Amino acid sequence: MPSTGLARPMAQRILQTLGESGTPPERGVRFLNVGNESYLDVLRHEYLEGLLPAGGSTFKLVQAYFGGGKTHFLLSVREMAWQAGFASAYVGLSPTSCPFHEPLQVYRAVVRGLRAPPPDEAPLAPTTGLTDLLRDLVEDKRRESGDTAVRTWLLRTVRHLPVENQSLRNAIAAYGLALMDDDMRRQDVLGAYLLGEEVPVAAHREAGVFESVGKANAFAMLRGVCQALRGLGFAGTVLLFDELDRNLSVGATTKNQHKLTDNLREIVDLCGRGALPGVLFAYAVPPEFMARVVDEYPALKQRLASPLPLSVRSPQATVIDLETLDLHPRDLLLAMGDRIREVFEVARDVRLDPILQGANLARIADEAAHAQFEVSHRRIFVKAWISHLHDQIAGGERPVTQAEVSQRILSGARALLAPPPAATAGHDFADF
Repeated sequence: MPSTGLARPMAQRILQTLGESGTPPERGVRFLNVGNESYLDVLRHEYLEGLLPAGGSTFKLVQAYFGGGKTHFLLSVREMAWQAGFASAYVGLSPTSCPFHEPLQVYRAVVRGLRAPPPDEAPLAPTTGLTDLLRDLVEDKRRESGDTAVRTWLLRTVRHLPVENQSLRNAIAAYGLALMDDDMRRQDVLGAYLLGEEVPVAAHREAGVFESVGKANAFAMLRGVCQALRGLGFAGTVLLFDELDRNLSVGATTKNQHKLTDNLREIVDLCGRGALPGVLFAYAVPPEFMARVVDEYPALKQRLASPLPLSVRSPQATVIDLETLDLHPRDLLLAMGDRIREVFEVARDVRLDPILQGANLARIADEAAHAQFEVSHRRIFVKAWISHLHDQIAGGERPVTQAEVSQRILSGARALLAPPPAATAGHDFADF
């Protein structure tokens, strides 16, 4: 049963996220995941358990229409990577907060979003950001080995990590020593430096940090962070980039498109020559990206092109096409509905009639699969199905009529078509 091992607090958080917005939850997406297992299996066996622990790296382009499951897939990859001991960062790209053609903004978003593998039932990873991750790592080692051993480790091991940039390597070691000394001033200065904030060189020169993080060296510094994480004991790093704006790359200016494709080409080349040891780099885009952006840049097209998308028969292919899934559309909704019902039962501490609700599920899935709205029918289905389950425990279990099903689907569509609050950030609102 997919919900085996699912604690009620996590089930409640999952249900809350699904019911309110229809978006994938920050944690626990594995309890809902269906239809893309073949892609995840290839990534697990070929990369997380194979190439990356051996020091290799890979770039994957994930494509699907908006509402086609890009965010859901990336979060599934993140949970799978955590289970394998990888640090990870999910970054939502947008024209204002983090466009990929701006390397410094990308660096800042990654180092602020880095998370270590969390305990199974933690609502979120206990470490969010490079500095918190380092703090927890130092504290864990102090509990295990004592202060003297950790200080020796920082001076003799961390200061000599296989990291290309000496300033970054020194900053990581010095930050750890500042934590040991409880020196808040040095922690603030070095922490700000590691997070990509503007810090005068004079403020951290005494720690052997002579280079600032800027636009010109941001990707090189990001490469150094990935190298350092592997040296600090993580299996590697998984970097997940998600275009949240429909026109971020496809509708960008020619100048910005050129910068973006140059940056992607650089990442692909770094992965190809092993300069990002232990790194899985995934970039999620709409399908138009290949036709309207990549085709205009032969250097990138040559690197991404392959006869077939990623599969067990072509595991080295670059493109993961989420328009082709393991299940047909109706079967996918039925499988999603079963998973959601199981999470619902744990969250609400109830047991529903599987035969009766299976029939209700089939009616709602059929109606959602045939609906034509401006938002994803999967998102509409999720909200309608959860609303139905709540109704069933409030008013008693019974078969639903076709009129009720149609009204519930229509209500779900209207709820999703309403604009999200201006402060909403994070996952794309139409990408379950």
